[in-house]
Amino acid sequence: MTLFYCSIHFYYLQNQFSRMTLLRHVPFLKAVFTYSFTAFGGPQGHMGMMIRTFVQKRKDITEAELVEYNSFCQMLPGPSSTQTVMLIALRRGGIPLALVTLLMWVFPAAMLMGLFSFLIYHFNTGSGTGKLLPMHLFSYVQPMSVGFVFFAATRMMQSAVRHVATAAIMVGSLVATLFINSPWVFPALLVISGTISNFSNKRIPDPLQKPKRIRWAHLAAFAGIFVVAGVLSELARTENWIHGRIFNIFENFYRFGAIVFGGGQALLPMMYIQFVSRTSGQALSASQLLTGYGMVQAMPGPVFSICSYVGGLAMSQYGPMWQALGCLVATVAVFLPSTLLLFFLFPVYENLKHHVMIFRALEGINSAIVGIIWASGIFLFRAVAFDKVLDFEWTNLFVVIITFSLLMYTKIPSPFIVLGWLLLGWGLH
Repeated sequence: MTLFYCSIHFYYLQNQFSRMTLLRHVPFLKAVFTYSFTAFGGPQGHMGMMIRTFVQKRKDITEAELVEYNSFCQMLPGPSSTQTVMLIALRRGGIPLALVTLLMWVFPAAMLMGLFSFLIYHFNTGSGTGKLLPMHLFSYVQPMSVGFVFFAATRMMQSAVRHVATAAIMVGSLVATLFINSPWVFPALLVISGTISNFSNKRIPDPLQKPKRIRWAHLAAFAGIFVVAGVLSELARTENWIHGRIFNIFENFYRFGAIVFGGGQALLPMMYIQFVSRTSGQALSASQLLTGYGMVQAMPGPVFSICSYVGGLAMSQYGPMWQALGCLVATVAVFLPSTLLLFFLFPVYENLKHHVMIFRALEGINSAIVGIIWASGIFLFRAVAFDKVLDFEWTNLFVVIITFSLLMYTKIPSPFIVLGWLLLGWGLH
């Protein structure tokens, strides 16, 4: 009887501890939820928002650690901004909190893009959606995002670029990104920059206190799902399974998430080849794909949420339930491989970075990341500064300057800055 009461008491204390742990992370999850609705501008714009939210306001992480995490994620396939915010959560509460953070970060954008796939399917792309969606609401979102990018680059430069060598790496990475039009330029720059910074022998890493546990199950799951998904997809195609396209969709997007470098922009050519240009697998038109790609630029959250839109349209011919399932399957499939790789490789990286070669490489890699972000800001500014007839848009320039100044010199929370530009776009058009 005593043992029985002790068991009940143990489970009671365990539940109480779980509740206390969850309550301890509620403020962090609230910040993630707000961030998911206000983070515009793709991964470079997200960095500016992360600095304001998780570094300056909440102090969940230092700026140097955020730069380091972002540098690590740039070397992995998949959505780098998603992986970065997951690492912040991983540091605070381990894998469970990282998974909850992933859901909260992805859900709003994926839900909005999934709903947009229903609008595109049921209304004419050229006229129907234009009447239903107040696109003028997003008039100032793109130049605002450029302001966030320049703010992130400025703050990160202050901590990552400390001498002539790192400044040269930053400038070289900026120039290479501007003139080499390939997603492979990003991992190549990181390797080259890390090699260059190893020529210095002045920095010695702190000794590793306790090696991080490496979870091989995540690597096994990544490889196993890759193989099983490929087999089922091929069987569905050759055996003409009813609704077999859902297996094809999972395999397609799992493969995209496992091999794509360069962020959501690199997804576009892959999806075009897979779903538009291939005769046997054509699931949507080029105009539908480009409409979704344009729409996701005005959405908060990860650019990879376009997969929810494409997955929904690919299954739309089978009815609303299958279309909703297509949205869900595509979203899960594209984020799953990068999540498994992150959980496996980050402990490996944590152990390796205490070796002298890796430790010294990080200085060059972090400087290269700053150069890449500056280049991204220049690309985006060039896109929003000129209209279709190449006239300079002074209004957009003022939006960039005002956004940068508010972020750099005031303590106005980022969500209020985003909300202000949205309301201004709605009110002035």
